[in-house]
Order: sequence, then C-alpha cells, then structure tokens
Amino acid sequence: MKYDVSLELENRNEEYSFGDVAKQANGSAWLKSGDTVILATVVIDETEIVKDDFLPLTVQYIEKAYAAGKIPGGFFKRETKPSDFETLTSRIVDRSLRPLFPKGFGHPTQVTIMVFSADSESDLQVLALNAASAAIYTSDIDIHTSVSAVRAAKIDGEIVLNPTLTQLNDSTLDLYLSGTKNDLLMIEMRSFASENIVMNDMAIQPMIDPIMDPTMGVSMMSSHISNAMPEDELIEVFEKTQKVLFQTNAQYEKEFASFKKEIHALDLKFDEINEEMLVYVKENHMSEIKEAMKQMATSERSTALRKLRKRIIAIHETWNELELKAVIESAKKEQVRSQILNERVRADGRALTEVRPISIDTNVLPNAHASCLFTRGQTQALVVLTMGGPKDAQMFESLTDSATQNENFMVHYNFPGFSVGEASPVMGTKRRELGHGNLAKRALEPILNLDGETVRLVSEILESNGSSSMATVCGGYMALKAADIETSDTIAGIAMGMVSDGSEYAILSDIMGLEDHDGDMDFKVTGSKDGITAMQMDIKLGGVSLDVLKEALYQAKEGRSHIIDIMLEAESKIEFNDGVLPSTDIFHIDPSFIGEIIGQAGKTIREMIEKFEVAIDIDKKDGKVKITGKNKTGVSDARNHINSIVNTPKVAKIKYEVGDKYEGTVKKIVDFGAFIELPDGTDGLLHISKISDKRVEKVSDVVSEGDKITVEILEFKGNKISLGRA
Repeated sequence: MKYDVSLELENRNEEYSFGDVAKQANGSAWLKSGDTVILATVVIDETEIVKDDFLPLTVQYIEKAYAAGKIPGGFFKRETKPSDFETLTSRIVDRSLRPLFPKGFGHPTQVTIMVFSADSESDLQVLALNAASAAIYTSDIDIHTSVSAVRAAKIDGEIVLNPTLTQLNDSTLDLYLSGTKNDLLMIEMRSFASENIVMNDMAIQPMIDPIMDPTMGVSMMSSHISNAMPEDELIEVFEKTQKVLFQTNAQYEKEFASFKKEIHALDLKFDEINEEMLVYVKENHMSEIKEAMKQMATSERSTALRKLRKRIIAIHETWNELELKAVIESAKKEQVRSQILNERVRADGRALTEVRPISIDTNVLPNAHASCLFTRGQTQALVVLTMGGPKDAQMFESLTDSATQNENFMVHYNFPGFSVGEASPVMGTKRRELGHGNLAKRALEPILNLDGETVRLVSEILESNGSSSMATVCGGYMALKAADIETSDTIAGIAMGMVSDGSEYAILSDIMGLEDHDGDMDFKVTGSKDGITAMQMDIKLGGVSLDVLKEALYQAKEGRSHIIDIMLEAESKIEFNDGVLPSTDIFHIDPSFIGEIIGQAGKTIREMIEKFEVAIDIDKKDGKVKITGKNKTGVSDARNHINSIVNTPKVAKIKYEVGDKYEGTVKKIVDFGAFIELPDGTDGLLHISKISDKRVEKVSDVVSEGDKITVEILEFKGNKISLGRA
C-alpha cells in the first residue's frame, strides 16, 4: 500500500491513502497509525431526499476480530451484533460529523469505519473520527471542512495529549474533544478514581459464595479516592487541547486538498416558510402558541398545537396543512428564543438559572435491594439497584485485550415510548439508551470502591421532559445510598442549554425538552460541589467559545450544588430494606489470629460461612476482614464469632509424646469412634475399639459430645494422633 499523505501529529503519526480501495464509494480513506489500519468510507443516496427536519446520517464503526489475531468467541465464529464499545464509538463519530453537513442536506448518508488491524496502544476512537472526516473531506460531497479528535489525560499531575492506552490506564482524566480548525463541536469527559490494588497471598476467595470452596482463589483489597476535577483546572485543559485540535485540522485541510474529488452537485431541501401564513399566525394566534408553550409535556404541547392547526384549516380550507405546521413550528421557535434572549424568562416562567422542583422517594420497591424514584419537573426516573458478587460481573473483551475482563459496576438506562406519550412498543436497546447509561456510569464510578461486589443500576424512565440522563445520575446516587453503599462524595447531574442570536446569548440551567429542541447547545455536567466527574456536550450552532463554556460550567456548578442539597436531605431520611438488602462489614484484626480464624485446611472459616451464610475475605498482611452476607444479622453474628476467636487467649502448642495423658473434650462422634479436642485445640481420634475394655456397639452409648474424658497418646500417623482411653 502506497501512502499519499504522511503526518506527524501530537504524540502520533498518521499515514493516509486515498482512492486505492473502495473506489465506488463517494469517498474513502485508508489510515495507518502505528500498527493500526482503518478504512473509512462514505456513500450517499442521490436518488432520495428525506423531507423530515433531520439529517439522515448513519455511522457504523466495526471492529474485525482478525485485526488483533483473534477468532470470534461463541457458537457462530463470525462477528455478530456490535459491542458496547463499537456502538458508543459510532455515536461519538456521528455527533462529531453532523455539524459538517450543510443546512438542507436530506440525502441518506452512510459512513462505515472498519478496523482491519489494531495494536494495543492506538486510540481507536480518535483514529475512527479522523479517518471518517478524511473520507468525507476528500469525497465528492460539498463539504470543505475537516473535523478531528484529540484526547487528553492527566498522569502524575501532568496533562498528556493523545496518550497511549497504557498511559490512559494511569490517568485520572479522560477528555475527548472534537472540532474543526475554528470551532469546538463536542466534548466527552470523565474522571477516574485513584486506585491502589494490593494483591494478597492468602488463599481465601474474595466475596466467597457459601457453596464455593473458600480455599480457592486470590483476595484483592484496594483503596479508592474520588477525583472530581475543578472547573478552573478543566478550562486550562480545554485551552491546551483546543489549540492542538485547531492546528491538526488546519494541517489536514492543507494536505488533503489535492486529493478531493470533483464536487457533485446535489439538491438540498429548503423549508420555505409561507409568509402569508406566518403573518396571519403571528397577528391572530400567538397567544394560543404561548399558552401551548406552557404545556410542559411534549405530548400535551403537540396536542395543543395540533388543535390550533385544525381550527385554522377549518377557516382557511385551501391552505396546506403541512405548510401551516411548519409555520406554527417556526413561530413557536422564534417566540421561545426571543422570550429567553429579550425577556430573560423561559417558556415555563422560570428564571435562566432556576431548577425545576425536585422530589426524591427511596426504597419504594420493598423486594428490590434498593431503589429511588427521582422526579424533577416532568422528568421522572425509577432507578433500581441490585447487589451481587464477583460471579455476577459482566464479562467483556475489547479488540486488543489479551484476556476477558470483568465489569462490576453497570448502569442500564431504558427509555420506553410512554415516557413521552408515544404509542410505541418496547424494543431492544438503542444507541441513545446505551449512551445515556454510559454517561451515568462514568458520572458515578469515580466515587465507588466496590471491593469485590458487583452492582447493577437500572434506570426506568417513567416520564421525560428534559435530561432523563441527569435524573438517572441523581437517582442512581440515591439508590447507592439506599443500599448503604459507601461513596467518597455526593454526585448530581444537570443539563445546561444555550440560546444565541450571534451577538447575544443566554445560558439555561436544567433545560426541558422544548429548550433542547429549539436551543443551540445540549451540555450535561455531573459532579460534586467541588468538581466534575463526567460531562457531555453537543453544539448545534457550529461551535462555542471557551468564555461561554466557562460561564456554563460555573452556572452548572450552582445548579448542581442546589440539587445536591436536596439529595443530602433525602439521604438523611433513608430507611433500608433490611430484609432483602445484602450487608457488608469491614474491620481489622491482629494478623497473628488469622490462622485460628481459617483453621486446619480452612475448616473453621468454612464452618462460619455455612453457619452464618456469609462470604469472608481476609487480607493476610494488615488483618483486614470483609464479611458479606444476605442480611445484617448473619454478617453481625459472623463478626462476633470472629471477635470471640480473636479475644480468646491463645494456648501454647503442646509437644505431645507417646504415653502422655491429657484431659480432652469429645468434639464429634462418628460411627468408628470420637474426635477428642486436646488442651491446645489439636484433635485426636479415639477409635471405637479403644473407648472401653468391653466391646462397644455404638459410640454414643459410652460418650457424648461435650464430655470431658482422659485419653492417652498411643501413636502418630503423619499429622494425625491416635488416642486410647486412659
């Protein structure tokens, strides 16, 4: 393969070939970076124009198993449905490419990105967008702007741009930005918690299932610190990354220009507003449109506007109803934006920084481990938590992983049609649902130290009028507290919006659906009162300045703090589902007693696990004990039992000799004799033939468990002691 363009970029080289493969596509780019090879293609349907007010763009990012020298697992040895990573990457690329297309572009467009070779250090999400942009820029589509991505990490307090995956694993920040040479278009950000994992050489399985053998496995203990990033620090990172982003796009456009195909003219759809209708509607029906705007629910507002349209058509029978629908929508949008910019009042009467009323009810489901019904305005999320052990973790394997990994914190988000008044069936998980769940997961993960547990949060959106993903974050945090799970901070989320006419702008806190639809920015921010754990931003107007972004971040912080105060009050009133909620207790003991707790060949610890129905995890080095069970009673009893062992004075081991006589306790009776506990806790066997001078048919006829008897050491058989009756 010959390469037409070779570029040296920030911490990465990229080589591009144009026109050598996929020649029947409207545009294609073959990208090589390190040992990673990606093909991106773009194809448009020139025969069809979608009339809806929507860009018919589809992006598919596809990883091939052979790219990493693997054969797909499972029964069918070929790639099947997309993994979560493939779906989320497709979504990131899609959101970055949409602003490139001209207004009125209605031709169905397919962007396909295929990973043919992958090395273990390449950032596939960054390369996927860069390759897709190169394919579009050099195609015959009338697009003359490139878009690219840059990722920033924070390692040992230093910002590293375009880190390797190994470096990213050591980072407390993952910031993905995309944009053009002039504008910032999209942001995906999450912070990581510092984690110091200590391997324990004691052979005790963490979070032991009562039916498992406790002598198998390896224990892991970890310390965990939240790393919410302060707003000022994040703005500084934006400044650094944005410069690199702009420089990269300028370099792309310069180097790719000579490979651009001849532009093929395409028809664009232009929604021309009927001026006669518009004047009539504004003069006669604006009060009704304003009244409809006050209807919070999307379904109610749509119904009010539809009734208005029917009344007007009844008067003007010759008017086209579709034209009138566009006119009413245009008048409504203009009123929404004008009212915000000029009057600083929103459609529902709120001030620009005002958050809608919030109510929080915890543990509304008596048989779930924990739950929270979080309601903000007309957005409502029922978030349900289930706890499990290591075996319940989600197994996954990314393209370049050498082995299967386990995900022990999951957030699943469901958005049924009834939440917005739509008569639609519940189908499989869509990209949007996967993306919202992933955002909530990134928001909450930095404050957790699950230490072997598996936690699944499921968010059922029961009603939606603006930012159900942020309701999921708030409800998810409350569900964690309703399960008595320790967190390092309190996390909330808020959705911000913006309306701008070019010279004036207004930033909105806690946007509703109407403001999302008719506004210019959707900016979701999650974090504590001190900083940000995750965020997601999409710009509809072509870009945003850092000054505006900074103002939005600080306004979001105020709104977030307000929500956190309400959440803390609700947290103080939580009543736990003690009957069904698994319990965990962590404490420390003197490490010198660990042998007594485990017992010979794990005998003592197995007995505790079976008796109290708990899992026990012990760190040999520092004496940290973790007990997990189905309820608090079992966990408490197990702890008390361990403490009784620790608080019992140790008896020095006796050096036994043949012929020595001791008083012992009958510990257990079996068909062939009785096990006798000697003074230092060592067991010996008193065979049925040695219990008495006379023939004994049944051991229990002579001795009972708990009896004190005197025995004599007869012989040693390995580690076993044979006893006789003295």
